[in-house]
Amino acid sequence: MARVVPAVIRALDILELFLDRPELSAREVTERLDLPRTTVHELLVTLVERAYLIVVPGQPVRYRLGMPLFQLGSAFAGRLDLVREAQPVAREVASACDEAVHVAVLDGADVVYLVKVDSTHPVRMVSAVGRRLPANCTAVGKVLLAGLDRVGLDAVLAKGPLPGMTPASVTDPDRLRELLERVRADGVAEDVGESDTAMRCVAAAVRDHSGAVVAAMSVSAPIIRWTPQSPGEWTALVREGAAALSERMGFRATTR
Repeated sequence: MARVVPAVIRALDILELFLDRPELSAREVTERLDLPRTTVHELLVTLVERAYLIVVPGQPVRYRLGMPLFQLGSAFAGRLDLVREAQPVAREVASACDEAVHVAVLDGADVVYLVKVDSTHPVRMVSAVGRRLPANCTAVGKVLLAGLDRVGLDAVLAKGPLPGMTPASVTDPDRLRELLERVRADGVAEDVGESDTAMRCVAAAVRDHSGAVVAAMSVSAPIIRWTPQSPGEWTALVREGAAALSERMGFRATTR
């Protein structure tokens, strides 16, 4: 079995420190990684030589990430395929709850379903990959609308009256804006009979490497299987699933 090269591991450890800090000094690198000063110096000189780090003059000298890392990251991001990455995650979430799991994207004022994993129950949600629904009537749609900035949301709402699918659908723009504020705060959205009176759904956002909301994942089930425990259980599952897919899409959550 091929062995791991310690010097390469240490160099990568140094680069990963910059995920949380835009600039670091040699002393900060030494303290954070608990490495000998001579080792850190040699690694920094090597990384600067290959332009993976750039020297920022000053007292003390500091370092920041160089262009090759941006080029590598862009090449990786360009090769990510949302559908391919979403399918195994959706299957895992569906297996955990035995309910339908969807991944959808926003297209104008509608959502389009890209991935669907069915439950094994005889009574299940009627949906299909490629199906289009009004965003304001679905949990995934509300998550995606909440991910828009003000200009983007205004553009969607300016397309015309909001359609309704059931009496519970939110069709008033002002009420929808208020609801989206809660979705942004909570990180999840619900569809309580708004697209189908017999269904319940909860969804969470999927983010890409830049942190932008690029999709939404949902768990959906008929109301006959809705229990007092269901909202909490499904919310936890869909949060975990959306976070796992976001990680596969290059998103790295930051902690404060």
